[in-house]
Amino acid sequence: MADDARQPTAAMIVIGDEVLSGRTRDANMHHLAKALDRHGIALVEARFVRDDPRAIAEAVNALRARHDHVFTSGGIGPTHDDVTADAVAAAFGVPIGVREDARKLLAAHYARRGMEFNEARRRMARIPDGAALIPNPVSVAPGFSLGNVHVMAGVPSVFRAMLDEVLNRIAGGPPTTSRALRVTRPEGEVAGPVARLPARHPEVAIGSYPFDGPGGTGTTLVARGTDPAAVERALAELRETFPDGELL
Repeated sequence: MADDARQPTAAMIVIGDEVLSGRTRDANMHHLAKALDRHGIALVEARFVRDDPRAIAEAVNALRARHDHVFTSGGIGPTHDDVTADAVAAAFGVPIGVREDARKLLAAHYARRGMEFNEARRRMARIPDGAALIPNPVSVAPGFSLGNVHVMAGVPSVFRAMLDEVLNRIAGGPPTTSRALRVTRPEGEVAGPVARLPARHPEVAIGSYPFDGPGGTGTTLVARGTDPAAVERALAELRETFPDGELL
């Protein structure tokens, strides 16, 4: 789907009952958004899904059809509720089983640590047919990429390490340029003038973000786009509209 004329798009699926119940706070979406932005990929959609194979498969199929890449987080560990690998296999309609290269990696890892490579740990070597392994330099158990879906662990340190591996092998697009203007006026006062700008700068995303704190009350106006000159033109009009604004 991606081409050289635009940024590829991406979606994320955060998987786990522990996230949806509030027992665990997700940290991976924020990291993914920042990393993709630097890589020239736009994260445009995210879903949170419980540990249910059908729900995961439905989300995978919906999002992989709309975006260049889908990144999943969570559900590939050794316990009974780690069902992401099976769900992704079902979404693609391919078999899943213990793969020998993944099994060898895990067997050697647990042997080095003097730990039993039991049935639960062997679950982490189950990989859908046709998938490419994503190396895990933190705790060895691999993730995998199948088509445009990249399946990674939920533990933040492991997720970040796996993401680095994935980004090393997928192409990005033009990087995003972002410029910001801090205006000491509430959002309700700037909304009208700002609303007229997107029509004149259709290639630039213009956002407004209110703030209220020790430094005062106001709105930060942000112009973002892949054409630096277009972003500068939008910023220039923002500065003309709000001459008292402060560049950030």
